[in-house]
Amino acid sequence: MIRWLITLVLAVLTGFGSAVWLGGWTPLDPPGLFRSIEINDWTSDPAIGSETADPYTRAYVARRGLLGLRREEATYYIRAVDDGGAPLREDCAYVIEGEVPDVRWWSVTLYAGDYFLAQNGDDAHSIDASRATIGEDGRWRATIQDTDPQDGSVWISSRNAGNFDLLLRLYNASEAVLETPETALTVPDVIRLGCRGEGAS
Repeated sequence: MIRWLITLVLAVLTGFGSAVWLGGWTPLDPPGLFRSIEINDWTSDPAIGSETADPYTRAYVARRGLLGLRREEATYYIRAVDDGGAPLREDCAYVIEGEVPDVRWWSVTLYAGDYFLAQNGDDAHSIDASRATIGEDGRWRATIQDTDPQDGSVWISSRNAGNFDLLLRLYNASEAVLETPETALTVPDVIRLGCRGEGAS
C-alpha cells in the first residue's frame, strides 16, 4: 500500500511538474519548442498552428499569448539575442533592419520578460509592413531602446521590458518561405549600438 501511494504521488508530481514546465510557466523555456527551424538566431517551430501540435506545444503557445494560426496563415519566429549573441536588454539600444519578406504582411513585436507587451504607455511596441519605410538599399529599419530617439526613425520601446524577446510574424507567406525558409527567408539583423554603463570607469 505504501509503495502504491508513493508511486501515485510521484506520478502526480511528475505530471503536474511537466505540465507547468512544458506549458511555459517557469523562467526556463521548455525544450523542443521554437527550435525546429533556426535562421541567424531567429527560431521557429512549424508545429505552432498545426494540427500535429502536441498538448504541451499548444499549452505553451496559449501561455505566451501567440494565438497561433495555421501555418498557411501565419508563421512565427522568435529571437532573444542580438547579432553578437548577447541577450536583448532594456538598458541597451539596437537597430533592427531587414529586407521585405515574400509575404502578404509582416510585423516584429517586442515582448517583455513576462511574455506580455512592455507596460510603459509609449504605444511603440512594434514595426510592421504599414509603418516601415523602405530605404534605397531595399531594407527597412527601426530603433529599439527605452527612450524615443527623436530622429524620425521608427521606434520600438523597450522601457520596462527587462530582458526581452522579439517576435517576427509572417502572414500568408509564399510557398518557398513556408517550405524552405532557410534559403527563401532573409531574417532581420539586430545590431547592438551600446548599453548604459559601457565604458564607464
